[in-house]
Amino acid sequence: MPIVDRCRRKDLRPPPFALRTPNGTTATGDSGGATARRLQGRFPSATSFTVGILICTMRRRTVLVASLTTSFLPAVLSATARAHGVGGSRFDAPVPLSFLFAGAAATVALTALLLGLTSDPVRHERGVSNPIGASASETNTPGTSTSGANAPTATDGRARPATAGTGIGPRNAGRVVATLSPAMARGVRFGARLAFLVCFVAAVGAGLFGTQADAESLATAFVWPVWIKGVGLYAIAFGSPWAVLAPWRTLYDALRQLEGAEVALFEYPERLGRWPALAGFVVLVGVLENLTIVPRSPRMTAAVVAGYGALMLGGSVLFGRAWLREADAFAVLYGLLGRVAPIRPVRTDPGGYRLALRAPWRGCTRPVADVAVVAVTVAAVYTVSFDGFTSTIEFQRLLSGARNALGAGGVASVSLYFAGLLGFVCAFVVVARAMESVASTQVPGGWRTIALAFAPTVLPIAAAYELAHNYPFVLSNLGLFVAQVGTAITRTAIDPIAQLEWLSVGAFWYSQVLLIVCGHVIAVVAAHRVALAAGETARDARRLHAPLVALMIGYTVLSLWIVSRPVVAG
Repeated sequence: MPIVDRCRRKDLRPPPFALRTPNGTTATGDSGGATARRLQGRFPSATSFTVGILICTMRRRTVLVASLTTSFLPAVLSATARAHGVGGSRFDAPVPLSFLFAGAAATVALTALLLGLTSDPVRHERGVSNPIGASASETNTPGTSTSGANAPTATDGRARPATAGTGIGPRNAGRVVATLSPAMARGVRFGARLAFLVCFVAAVGAGLFGTQADAESLATAFVWPVWIKGVGLYAIAFGSPWAVLAPWRTLYDALRQLEGAEVALFEYPERLGRWPALAGFVVLVGVLENLTIVPRSPRMTAAVVAGYGALMLGGSVLFGRAWLREADAFAVLYGLLGRVAPIRPVRTDPGGYRLALRAPWRGCTRPVADVAVVAVTVAAVYTVSFDGFTSTIEFQRLLSGARNALGAGGVASVSLYFAGLLGFVCAFVVVARAMESVASTQVPGGWRTIALAFAPTVLPIAAAYELAHNYPFVLSNLGLFVAQVGTAITRTAIDPIAQLEWLSVGAFWYSQVLLIVCGHVIAVVAAHRVALAAGETARDARRLHAPLVALMIGYTVLSLWIVSRPVVAG
C-alpha cells in the first residue's frame, strides 16, 4: 500500500519522503479524496529476477530455457505506460497493467515449471518424511515454530534440538553464523522482557489517562505500529520473539515463581485447539485495526489491549502455559511468520543461543498441527490484502451497496471482511480437494491432511506482503515512538527521528516489487519441496503441485490489481 496513504489512514503525519508537486504541496487529486502519484522509471523484470535465482541452483540443461526467457520477457515488461487518471491528476503505472499481471503470473508459473523439470523426489535418500503420509500428524506446535528464538515444544518452554521434528531432515539446522553465551542470552532476554512490559503498562496508562491526540499518545504510537506490526516484521527476519516479549507470559512466569510450581487449574481442552487464536486475530487485526477508529483512539486502544491482556493472563491461570501457546493470537501468528525467517536463534542446552542462517523456505515445509492454524495462515494472507483493498474506490462502492442493504454503521464493512475471508478459505479448501483428487495414492485424512501439509507454503507470500505493506509504516512510527519516550523521560520536547528521508516513492515501489516477487518465489519453492516429499515420482510431484500453483497465480494477479488501483482517503 502506498506510504503516504497508509499513514493518512492512521491519521499520522506523512513521512518526509512524501511525493510532492513542484509548488511544494503533497500531490493529491480533487475527486473523492483520491491521492494520485506519478511514478516514472522502468519496472524491474520479475521473471528475470526469478530465473536468475533459479539458474544458480539448476542443472545445465535448464540454463538455455532460462536464458531464452530472460531475453524475451524483459522486452515485454520494460515498457512504460500511464493510466488511472484521477480527479485531474494522474497515476502513472510503471508498466501497462496487462503486462504487469501477465509478467507476475508468468513468474510464478515459470518458477514452478523449471523446478518441476529439474527435480526428483529425494524423500528416501535424505530422510525426509512424507508430509501427507502416516507421519504427517507428527508435527511441531504451530504457534511456536523452531524458527523463533523461543522454539518451545513442551509446556516447560525449553527448545528442542534444531533438527527435531522438522520433517525435512538434518539439513534444516542451517549454518551457524554467531553464538550468544548463556550469560549474554539471559541478559538479553531479561532486558527485552522488562522493556516490553514497561512499554505495555505505559501505553495502557497513557491511553487511559493521558492525551487523547493520537499523534501525541504513546498508546497509539506503540500498540499498532511498533508492537503488532513491528514484532511481526521482526519475526519475519529473525523468528518469533513472542515467548520472551509477551507481557502476560512475563506476569504468568512471575506468578509461577511465587507459587513454586506450574499454575493451572484445568487441562487445556484439546477440542479448542488454536481456534481461540484465530478468533483473536480476526477481531484484533482483521476488524478492529482495519475497520474501526480504535487505532486512532488512545483510550480505545488501551482498553482493547488491557482487556486482551486480562483474558490471556486469566486463561493462563486456568489452563497454564498451554493457553498462552494455543490461544494467544500473537503467539500463533508470529510463530507462523517466524517460519520464513532466514536467521533464527536456536537455544542450546547450556542456555545460550546459536544464530543459524537457513533458506527461508525450509521452515515452511513442516505441516501445521490442525485446521485452525490453516485458517490463521489463510486469514493472514487475506487480511493484509483486504487492508489494501479498503483504500480503493471499488471497496467504497461495495461498502456503499452493503450499507444500502444492511444499514449504516460497522455491520456492512465487517460483513464484507468476513465474506472475503470465507471466499479465501473456500478457495484454499477447493485447491486442497483438487490436490487430493490428483494424488497418485490415497491420502490418509483426505484433503485436510493436504491442507495441513501445504498451508505453510503460502506463509512466504503472507510474510512478503506484510513486509512490503508495513515497513514504512513501522519505521516512521518507530521514530515517533522513540521521540515520545525520550520526551517523557527527559521532559524536553524531542523531534521524531526521520529514518526514511532517503527513500523516494520510486524506490519504495521497487522495494515492493522485489519483496512480492521474492515472496512468491519462496512460496513456490516451499510447495515444490513438499510435493517432492509427498510424491513417489517427479510426475506425481508436478501433478500435486499444479492446483496450488494455479491458486498462487490467481492471488498474485489479484494482489497486483489491488496495488494498481487509485487510493482514496478513508
